[in-house]
Amino acid sequence: MNNLLKLPPLSLYIHYPWCVKKCPYCDFNSHDSEIQDGYISALLKDLDGDLKYVQQRTINSIFIGGGTPSLMSIKDITHLFAGLKDRLEFSPNIEITLEANPGTFEVDRFAEYRNAGINRLSIGVQSFNDRQLKFLGRIHSSSEAQKAILEAQNVGFANLNIDLMYGLKGQSIDECMNDITTAITLNPSHISFYQLTLEPNTLFSKFPPSLPSDDYIWKVDKRGSELLNKKGFHQYEVSAYSAIPSKHNMNYWEFGDYIGIGAGAHGKITDVASNKIMRTLKMKSPKDYLLSVRKNKQTSSAKAVENLSFEFMLNSLRLIDGFEPELYESRTGQPIELLSQQLREAENLDLLDIKTHKIKPTQKGYSFLNDLQAIFL
Repeated sequence: MNNLLKLPPLSLYIHYPWCVKKCPYCDFNSHDSEIQDGYISALLKDLDGDLKYVQQRTINSIFIGGGTPSLMSIKDITHLFAGLKDRLEFSPNIEITLEANPGTFEVDRFAEYRNAGINRLSIGVQSFNDRQLKFLGRIHSSSEAQKAILEAQNVGFANLNIDLMYGLKGQSIDECMNDITTAITLNPSHISFYQLTLEPNTLFSKFPPSLPSDDYIWKVDKRGSELLNKKGFHQYEVSAYSAIPSKHNMNYWEFGDYIGIGAGAHGKITDVASNKIMRTLKMKSPKDYLLSVRKNKQTSSAKAVENLSFEFMLNSLRLIDGFEPELYESRTGQPIELLSQQLREAENLDLLDIKTHKIKPTQKGYSFLNDLQAIFL
């Protein structure tokens, strides 16, 4: 048995699959059908089946995503967190994020979110341009988004992320920079700045809009990154900017473990005893998921990760600062020397810098990240 494999930090992902309206670009497991009763109880019962994966670890971060989790009533959130605390040990400095959209915000709930234990909001603004919000199928306006952010801060959410998209239909570079400037002015702690992509099984995939050229994408990404870094939002990952990185984000990119509960939730679990790393997946349909939980039937599948080096690189090469060889060894159980040939190839192509103690992408490597990751496939 390889003794390099160690138990990494542990996070929890909770999926809430309902929305007011499905966005045309969204490929997440989200549904604009009526919210079904009993989902919180089902989540906790689901977690009961996964407690074996905790392996005496504390939970360092929780992310409640969707869908639109801010549709949950305060009663449901209180029920959820009471159940989580009965089953899990939270670390003293745990980061607990609720994903929310301005169009569904109930501003009088903000203080109650805080009281329930949520200490970070991730707000899906996408743009501060009303024309672009309409194109994206969003149900909020620019002014509503700004008011929601200010209200969240007023009740004590100092840790707050704003999602912004670029590469939108008819979007000029100046319009995109105005979005970033508006976000910076609102003084969030974190900004996610990412490109609109046409994902399979979405409305935009079926009826593709005319999107900007690759040359535009390169220019706006470069200018956006420069502006954010200049204003103190340091890029630490492909689309993440903050002076203090998100704990939950970093756990993903550093190949940490996370339990995933809820319809369609993914998880990644290390089992040192069997020397295996597994991916778990919960039943996708909310209706089937709820029915299976109620009938005490299997809701999840687990599969051992076969290509550990590629999966690790797929995540960790997204980090601006790269990673230390010791991290690779402890998270995969494999000596870094097994990758010597691929590392040299990437270095010779000027895609990777391995001269220092860290292994990290060069500027060229970051520009051609898919090519760099593919070397380890």
